[in-house]
Amino acid sequence: MLVSVTFGKTFGQQLPRIYKAPEFDVEWRQPTNHPDRIVLSYGEDPSTTASVTWRTSSEIDTAYAEIAIATAAPKFWRNASTIKAVTTTFDALEINEAEVLANYHSVWFPDLKSGTTYAYRVGDGKRWSEWIQFKTAPMESKDRFSFLYVGDTQNFILELWSRLIRESYKKAPDARFIVHAGDLVNNAHNEQQWQEWFDAGGWIHGTIGAFPIPGNHEYRNLTPEASERSLSLQWKHQFTLPDNGPEGLEETAYFMDYQNMRIIGLNSNVDHQKQAKWVEKLLSETDKDWKIVTFHHPLFSASDGRDNKEWRELMKPIFDKYEVDLVLQGHDHSYARGRVSPNENVLDGVNMRDKTGTVYVVSVSGGKMYGLRKNAWEGYEAQRDRAAENTQLFQVITIENDKLSFESYTAVGELYDAFDLIKKAGQPNEFVGRDNEAIAERRFSNTIPYQDPLPEGAEESLLSRYPGYEVNGVRFVNDNEFIGYKVRLDKEGERKELSLDVNGKILE
Repeated sequence: MLVSVTFGKTFGQQLPRIYKAPEFDVEWRQPTNHPDRIVLSYGEDPSTTASVTWRTSSEIDTAYAEIAIATAAPKFWRNASTIKAVTTTFDALEINEAEVLANYHSVWFPDLKSGTTYAYRVGDGKRWSEWIQFKTAPMESKDRFSFLYVGDTQNFILELWSRLIRESYKKAPDARFIVHAGDLVNNAHNEQQWQEWFDAGGWIHGTIGAFPIPGNHEYRNLTPEASERSLSLQWKHQFTLPDNGPEGLEETAYFMDYQNMRIIGLNSNVDHQKQAKWVEKLLSETDKDWKIVTFHHPLFSASDGRDNKEWRELMKPIFDKYEVDLVLQGHDHSYARGRVSPNENVLDGVNMRDKTGTVYVVSVSGGKMYGLRKNAWEGYEAQRDRAAENTQLFQVITIENDKLSFESYTAVGELYDAFDLIKKAGQPNEFVGRDNEAIAERRFSNTIPYQDPLPEGAEESLLSRYPGYEVNGVRFVNDNEFIGYKVRLDKEGERKELSLDVNGKILE
């Protein structure tokens, strides 16, 4: 639907449709005496340990989890064990949020049997959740398993990320865990956004383990007067993660050994040197076949003006030295996949141009989109093989013995990118491209417009007046105070914010 108006010289001009964002009542995010925000995670050894965290009102100060081996018989609960939860109180008034006072409860399930399906429920002894199932990892196995990886959720979480995370479950219902590569929300401490994140994923959060690492939007000043950004106050209340990272980075940098894979999560926001020493130790001592690292800020940025040189120069030599197979990243609100040179650990395979190293991926799962870096990965000593703009994506990664298969899907289930890595004894991996299976590359130029279109000739007029700048943001506004366009121009770190009337003329 387009709105037709008459304004000044404009006769019957079609203006962009105004998106009606949902509004949420304050009560919508209030906790009750019934468990909500249930989220499952695993320990360092997911064959024997798992954790669950949930929320209630502050009236519930004692809570429990019950767990039993799941069977086809409905009264499996006769064999359930009861574990008392650790309870902490969260007060949103500490950060000038709307009044939300909640208790969070967490439980570690120890001494589980490997390769076993369990059912658990949480509550206070009277008000219980449903029974929720998960499966522990097999012990020392090289059998097939899959997991999901998603980039930034961040914006339009309940509106748009919900469709993607549900599509990912349809595509990979047997996924064992989900890697969240940072920026789960836009404002670290915002209760509404966290409520959206939990509602968008719903019961998926409770049955597929979460492996989240913080992005820059998980850090924010607690008050306008605060001098330093702080980790989201909700983070450690609502996630119970392996406590095996560097001192001071508990539950924001950690690792897990799943079957024949070691996956390491880094906190790219802080303490880079400390983490470099830690990750080198983890990579040097593991005997796992597959080594995967995830963090938020990319070593090779997909978008303009977002280079992380210091982080790259610190981490890349370590990844090269220990032949990391795959690096999963976020931050850039676009998609890029490529390989580094020289040829540390990937050999030529099908559809390959040369020998290259660790495979790096940047992806985005939410609704906020940026443009791609125009010169690909030039200057990075890296080769970008596949890219996308204006596309919500999720990834399914499957490991079976000596083969890793990577598949990236759009929010409507189309295969967008795919490749295989094959281990070769005493040699670098073989890379097998699968471009012939994927749909055509997507750009802003061949998809539904992300930015509101300016009137004819307006962009050319702006760029003529401001040479060297690019139009990087256009939003049509129609409210009680203003009708027209808000435009952002960028040039090598410089930015101009302009207002235009409905005809595209600058308002001085």
